[in-house]
Amino acid sequence: MHGKNPGGRWLPVEEAGAATAIDEAMIHVSSLSRLRDVAASLGSFDMLTMLSPGSAVGATDGLTPERHLHLAFHDIVEARPEFVMPDHEAVLSILGFGRSWNGAHPMLIHCWAGISRSSAAAYIMTCDRNPGCERDLANELRRRAPFATPNRLMVALADDLLSRNGVMIDAIGHIGRGADAFEGIPYQLPARWSPRG
Repeated sequence: MHGKNPGGRWLPVEEAGAATAIDEAMIHVSSLSRLRDVAASLGSFDMLTMLSPGSAVGATDGLTPERHLHLAFHDIVEARPEFVMPDHEAVLSILGFGRSWNGAHPMLIHCWAGISRSSAAAYIMTCDRNPGCERDLANELRRRAPFATPNRLMVALADDLLSRNGVMIDAIGHIGRGADAFEGIPYQLPARWSPRG
């Protein structure tokens, strides 16, 4: 699989040969209910959908992303009967979709509430492109989205695949659970991290 070394771990994004013309690109995170408003504001975009299996069928009909990846799993962190957990394959798909994004137009990520799965995916994509900045990116995520509570299992799976040795997990643990919210407010994360002066 593109970007993986023989030991099964993902190489840093530059070593994997991913497009680098992405310095100014933004990742937009939204809930399902705000998705159409955000999409209309962007014009062209790539889109990552993460919803529970069988839920909101047709919810993205009529939207015309340049590329669209739809993943179906529940927002859980421990196994539960009849629920689909996020797994390595789902996170590999997120990483692959992020790496094939060239930044020519924005990335739009959404789940049901715009709080957990979508925030985890945005964090995963930005950590992949910015090794060594995991703590800064978690802090920036919290600054931009006080309500965000990234799915811990998704982050742990990405930490393993990217060989970050627990740094991503620790960074998300450091910012803690977000403020209580039924639904998140749309927000953005930069694909490339550069600390503010």
